[in-house]
Amino acid sequence: MNTTPSTNPRTSPGSLPGRALVLGGGGSTGNAWLIGVLAGLADAGLDVTRADRVIGTSAGSTAAAQIAGAPPAELYAAIVDAPLPPQRRPAAGHAPAKPVSDHLERTGRIIAAAKDAADMRRRMGVVALELAAARDPSAQGAAVQSSSAQGGSLREQWRVTVATRLPTLEWPQHELLMTAVDAHTGEPVVFHRHSGVDLVDAVAASCASGFAYGIGNSSYIDGGYRRNENADLAAGCGRVLVLSPFGGRTRMPLEWNMQLAAQADELRASGSVVETVFPDAGSEHMFGANAMDLRLRPAAAQAGYNQGEALAGRLADFWS
Repeated sequence: MNTTPSTNPRTSPGSLPGRALVLGGGGSTGNAWLIGVLAGLADAGLDVTRADRVIGTSAGSTAAAQIAGAPPAELYAAIVDAPLPPQRRPAAGHAPAKPVSDHLERTGRIIAAAKDAADMRRRMGVVALELAAARDPSAQGAAVQSSSAQGGSLREQWRVTVATRLPTLEWPQHELLMTAVDAHTGEPVVFHRHSGVDLVDAVAASCASGFAYGIGNSSYIDGGYRRNENADLAAGCGRVLVLSPFGGRTRMPLEWNMQLAAQADELRASGSVVETVFPDAGSEHMFGANAMDLRLRPAAAQAGYNQGEALAGRLADFWS
C-alpha cells in the first residue's frame, strides 16, 4: 500500500482544529522524494505546505525549511534539472568507499547493545562526539565548536552545505518544529523559531547522522533518534499527513515504540485523523542503503511527484 488511511472511530474529522504536515527522514533521496510528493500534490490542486504545523526530521527538516522559502514546483524543478554528479570510481588497488553501509553497521551495533531507547540515544551521542573530535582537529574537547576562527572546520563545512540548500535562512511565521537529540545527555530536543537557534543550525543538527553538530556549548545528533518520523509532535492537530521515505519502517526494537505505527496510534487516541504516504514498491530501492546516492535524486523526486499527483484527489477530502 502506498497510503494508509487511519481514522479514529471515536472522533470525526474536524473535531480537533489545525492541520499538521510531518516530513520524515530518508537521506538525500528521501528529501528528493518528499519534495516530489509535495510538488505533485500542489500541481494537482492540493497545497499541503500551508499546514498549521510542519514537523521535520533529518532530511525532512531540510524539506520543511525548503518549502518555507520556495514553492514545491520550483524545488522539484531544481532537483530534476540538476546535472548528475560524476560517477565516483575507486583508485586502483582500493575498495569502493562504503560510508552508508559503514554507518548502518556502526549504528546497528549500538542499537543491538542498547537496553532501551534512552540508552540508545546516549550511546549514539557518545560515538557521534568521538567522530566529531576524531575528524576535526579544530574540535575542542568532544564537541565541534562554532568560533569564527574555525571557519574551515568540519562543523562549518556542514553548516555551509546546509545553508546552500535552503531558499531562506529565516524561520517562517508558521509553526515549524525540527527534531534533534542532545549528544551529551541523550535527551530529545525540538527546535522552533523561539528556541534561540537559527534555522540553518536547526536543520544541520537535525541532519547530523554521523558526527555531532555543535551549537554554542551543546552538540546534537539526528532527530530520527528521538523517534523515526516524530509524528507524535502533531498531537492536538485534527488532521495529520505523514510523508515517510522509509515507509514507516524502523531499525529499533518494536517494544521501544519508535515506529510510525505507534506514533499514529497515539495520535488517533488523542483525536487526530492520520494519513500516511510511503514510496511505492517500484521506488523502494532508492532508499535505505542508497539514500545518499545523489545520482538517484531526480528519479526519487519523479517517483514522489507521480505519487503526489495521483493521491491529490483522495487526500483533498481528508485535508479540507
